Amino acid sequence: MTNIINPGTLVVTGGSRGIGAAVAKLAAEHGYAVALNFASGKVEARKLVNEIAAAGGRAFAVQADVSREQEIVSMFATAEQELGPIKALVNNAGVTGGFARVEEVTAAAIEKVFAVNVMGAILCAREAVRRMSTRHGGTGGAIVNISSRAAHTGSAGEWVHYAATKGAIDSFTIGLAREVATEGIRVNAVAPGLVDTGLHAANGEPERLQRLMPTIPMQRPGQPREIAEGVLWLLSPAASYVTGAILQIGGGR
Repeated sequence: MTNIINPGTLVVTGGSRGIGAAVAKLAAEHGYAVALNFASGKVEARKLVNEIAAAGGRAFAVQADVSREQEIVSMFATAEQELGPIKALVNNAGVTGGFARVEEVTAAAIEKVFAVNVMGAILCAREAVRRMSTRHGGTGGAIVNISSRAAHTGSAGEWVHYAATKGAIDSFTIGLAREVATEGIRVNAVAPGLVDTGLHAANGEPERLQRLMPTIPMQRPGQPREIAEGVLWLLSPAASYVTGAILQIGGGR
């Protein structure tokens, strides 16, 4: 474990796999007590909690669908009760809505992707601000939203609807950062490029990384740990003068 005095409780949404799991592991190494949120990956979440505990860290798995307001409220209350005051949030939970051209996408898919990726992130941030803001008696904290390079590339022919949600996250990051800048809270985002996770196979194209490799200047996908490093830097005192930033971690893409 990294020798850092307990920085408090960190809530990581969508923390049972992929980038979220990498953030949870690294945060525990940095001394955070990690409230690891999951929607359906109960087995993966419990396994990760056990791994963190075995390495000397503190973690607690809490189930919640971030598209449902009451479940978010309960999640934050439970995290605080189990691990102590919340000092940080990583809004990582997200869905893609599946591959589809805009002319083919359904209203149900659009509604779901915006409910999880945008509304969920905003409501989680609301609960974090209510606890961390000096305006509400808190002592400050940090929020990192997980955006995507898709917000800038547009993801034409694949998931423009998903890219649109990440554009919304970028705007939300900037606006909230300015709103709470005098209240002890920093708000930033990380925008990963193509990352080697199970996302691609889960959406029906396990060879997607290989297909898109030529579009990455560094000629390789990122690893979840590389994204987590950027997230932890933004949460840390080393980034004390950074707010409203969108850190691109995409191998130059």
